[in-house]
Amino acid sequence: MDLLDMTAAELAAGIKSGSTSAVEAMEAVIARIKKSEAELNCYVTFDEESARAAAAKAQSDIEAGRLSGPLAGVPVAIKDNMCTKGVLTTCSSRILNNFVPAFSAEAVRNLEKAGAVMIGKTNMDEFAMGSTTETSAYGVTRNPWNTEHVPGGSSGGSAAAVAAKECFFALGSDTGGSIRQPASYCGVVGMKPTYGTVSRYGLIAYGSSLDQIGPLCKDVTDCAVIMEAIASHDSKDSTSMNRSDTDFTSALNDDVKGMKIGIPATYFGDGLDGEVKNAVMKAVGVLKDKGALVEEFELGLVDYAIPAYYTIAAAEASSNLERFDGVKYGYRAPDYEGLHDMYKKTRSEGFGAEVKRRIMLGSFVLSSGYYDAYYLKALRVKALIKKAFDDAFAKYDVIIGPVAPTTAPRLGESLSDPIKMYLGDIYTISLNLAGLPGISVPCGIDSRGLPVGMQIIGDCFKEKNIIRAAYAYEKARGRFPDAGERMAD
Repeated sequence: MDLLDMTAAELAAGIKSGSTSAVEAMEAVIARIKKSEAELNCYVTFDEESARAAAAKAQSDIEAGRLSGPLAGVPVAIKDNMCTKGVLTTCSSRILNNFVPAFSAEAVRNLEKAGAVMIGKTNMDEFAMGSTTETSAYGVTRNPWNTEHVPGGSSGGSAAAVAAKECFFALGSDTGGSIRQPASYCGVVGMKPTYGTVSRYGLIAYGSSLDQIGPLCKDVTDCAVIMEAIASHDSKDSTSMNRSDTDFTSALNDDVKGMKIGIPATYFGDGLDGEVKNAVMKAVGVLKDKGALVEEFELGLVDYAIPAYYTIAAAEASSNLERFDGVKYGYRAPDYEGLHDMYKKTRSEGFGAEVKRRIMLGSFVLSSGYYDAYYLKALRVKALIKKAFDDAFAKYDVIIGPVAPTTAPRLGESLSDPIKMYLGDIYTISLNLAGLPGISVPCGIDSRGLPVGMQIIGDCFKEKNIIRAAYAYEKARGRFPDAGERMAD
């Protein structure tokens, strides 16, 4: 087996046994990055010598018995909205083009404890605001399956890097589908855990009540291993949950006999591409053949999820992004007259169009006279959506549907129509509003040669159910075609 074909878990086992090393793995990744990065643009920050030095130190620590974690020596990519001590962290925005944090995000620290070795920071939609990784100040990322198409967003750099074998796994963040949707578009596995399972400390906030960190990886086993590594209670994050059931690898069970699966009829109606529908339903049929009990049901309030989400997310974004004003860190406009002029010019020049759009929308819905009409109403809808899922999970172990209405669109198609881009989140955003876990697993390829993802949704703190269902499907499906093979041609 080629080194780059290994999963993170396989590589960790190989390094532990001595059949390969952290240095060899990093050299393989660096060679792949040099070959494909000019075309794909997955990374914002990549320091070849630092990556080599980190891998050499990890290998030395492994051989000396000082490092024995489950991911010891495995190269990882980190989305560029997670603070990394001493390494540039930009959120793919001009306004943070010189920001070097003095600390690392808790999730990054947990990966370091597990032995993973950071390669660099991946490209993303600016401040995680977008669904295509086209709003980055550092250029677009391209989909390894077809470079004329987007990789999804906002964690598009992480998903594309995994698909192109420019890393063995990556971290992303998910505010409204930003892990699951790019995972679907790039043919990899991506998981958003229950809100509060992974610390948000050190994650530069977009929507604080919605953001959650999770893995993008090659298979479901990697997903479970990585989740065990990054899940932890953190006193520095007031929303962090103290859980004792984070042994996610125990759910890697091929048996789904008797598992109750709900299929929301609304998710398979108008607006869903026929090829996507057929691929997802075929995958559901695989689970049914393995003994799962499948039933169609009505999941209400789907039409209200998008307006509620964008009202809440924009409101939180306008508040969170107030701190970027050119005073303490980040970009500052070179020419200004007085403090207020400096604020205005810094933010006008530092933020991109999509970020400005959401800040203005958020400021509007929070303003006097509109708070009750928009923001407060959106919070009530959010509570109703959570209630609808609670009712559904009283009957079903998991809910299955598509990740996105279509496969990856062409570059430029979505940015020309922001409303169309927002509508592309229709199947993912409800999970963030309700705090639920969800996983995207590749389940097919459309007639254009682009991957299709199936979304498996679980109740709060029931990640093991979705891992079990995803693992069982993956085992029955067999090996999924590899976008990295295209880059090797």
